[in-house]
Amino acid sequence: MVSFIVRLTFNQEDRADVAESLRLLAEASRQEPGCVSYIPHQLEGNPDTVLIYEQYRDQKAHAAHRESAHFKKYAVGGIYQKMRERSVENLLALV
Repeated sequence: MVSFIVRLTFNQEDRADVAESLRLLAEASRQEPGCVSYIPHQLEGNPDTVLIYEQYRDQKAHAAHRESAHFKKYAVGGIYQKMRERSVENLLALV
């Protein structure tokens, strides 16, 4: 299992566009055969920060996600163009 959290920050004026792109990206990503979970969150008290919890069956499924047309359209061509900062936290399951 591959699990991680992506943290993204945006300018306030981009909130609506980012939210719509995330909605579309999440909807398409959840249809991928190797996607276990794809859940975008807005950080409580800081609406310009988004956390995305992602979980994939394996590295191959995660690689397929990053090569998908919807990732390239909504993430690379949309969200990434508006982000101010991005970080990834890889997670290791305890049980």
